[in-house]
Amino acid sequence: MRLDKPRIAPMTDAEMGPEQHEALKEFGPGPILNIFRTLARAPKALSRFNAWGGYVLSRRNDLPAREREIVILRVGYLCRSGYEFTQHTRIGLQSGLTADEIERIKRGVDAGWSAADAALIRATDELHADQFITDATWGELGRHFTAKQCMDLVFTVGQYTQVSMMLNTFGVQVEGDQVVDPELKVR
Repeated sequence: MRLDKPRIAPMTDAEMGPEQHEALKEFGPGPILNIFRTLARAPKALSRFNAWGGYVLSRRNDLPAREREIVILRVGYLCRSGYEFTQHTRIGLQSGLTADEIERIKRGVDAGWSAADAALIRATDELHADQFITDATWGELGRHFTAKQCMDLVFTVGQYTQVSMMLNTFGVQVEGDQVVDPELKVR
């Protein structure tokens, strides 16, 4: 976590008007996460954000859920987004990752991965560092994933880099009972 308190506070139910309720309608019933309560301060942007984010997290994204979560968690870790890493640790576990694998995601490509998983992590690292996947890594991805899955990898890294930038800059805090990984706590 880059900040220990929000720069932009999540909206309370009492603050929300018709535009916010419209932008958040797909999240009910149930609690609305702080990320969405914060983004509700820009309801038109939130509506568009939800459409693209919905694609990235849906079955229309051809990366299998486990592999998608490897990419998302690696982005969250590289961007030092405590909120993102915390939320997607839970989702990653539900998607077939083990606690050991989530710990190894933080260590990177040389932490004992299969060739396919290592290619995902290497591609994520390259996109994060240089906004480009090298020919060697692209070739390795092609041995394990379809062209559409490779495109979805790039889309996923781009989406979660943006999400991490927003979370970090706006100071979105984890929900009350969640604990941020010690490596990603405020310094």
